[in-house]
Amino acid sequence: MPLVEIEGLTKSYAGAGTRQRSTVVDHVSFQIERGQTLGLIGESGSGKSTVARMLLRLIEPDSGTIRFNDTDLRAASHRQMQELRRHMQIVFQDPYAALNPRMRVEQIVGEPLDIHAAGKAGLAANAACLRTRSSRRERVSAMLRAVGMDGSALARYPHEFSGGQRQRINIARALILQPEFVVLDEPVSALDVSVAAQIITLLQRLQREFHLTYLFITHSMPLARYLSDQIVVLRQGRVVEQGGWQQICEQPQSAYTQALLAATPEMPILDGAGTSLPLT
Repeated sequence: MPLVEIEGLTKSYAGAGTRQRSTVVDHVSFQIERGQTLGLIGESGSGKSTVARMLLRLIEPDSGTIRFNDTDLRAASHRQMQELRRHMQIVFQDPYAALNPRMRVEQIVGEPLDIHAAGKAGLAANAACLRTRSSRRERVSAMLRAVGMDGSALARYPHEFSGGQRQRINIARALILQPEFVVLDEPVSALDVSVAAQIITLLQRLQREFHLTYLFITHSMPLARYLSDQIVVLRQGRVVEQGGWQQICEQPQSAYTQALLAATPEMPILDGAGTSLPLT
């Protein structure tokens, strides 16, 4: 059974000063198997981020179904969604805008613990963590270590870190609740190429260690091929092609997919382990 399944997802918005509506996502359907990565690829404005936000119910779709772990998310109550969101997190594109500049790193990474521990009693693990300030700090510190940062970051503010370090903080915050599913919304597009390679390597390691399932949103076909088990190609809100990465990248059927491949040739670089990463 897939961990994530959406079918016929549609979203439109009213145009400014007119009664006409503009469709930004048009009957999108796909599945994501547990432990796998689905790459959702398309140019800017293709509807990728809108699909991701509907999947997490950060915005409501006009129609379609969304199932997570065989639960109908559109039928879930507000209280049920609060519990479900512990298992579904997102890493945003801009590591600068995603962090509150007035909060220290310990507060930023630990904030999801505070939010969810205030909810249903079902979050016993988080409640236990929050019994003492020291145990809470240790959990935050452990997550920072998992993303390659040390305890000296706890008392510092976001402006004291580089873009790559800020994205590591974002990732730590997303993983602090031990989710099953993470949306990666162009997580390296705002970073330098060498830093982006380090973050990609980190995301792969975390996926193995924490048994994560990813929805990876990108405009780069080489990067989607490198990271993804399955690829969905989106154009103007519609799926034009989907399948395994090898099928999509080596035998594309759509002219649009062929254009994406031609527009983003490989540019191999080396990460810290000497692995070639096609980042463009």
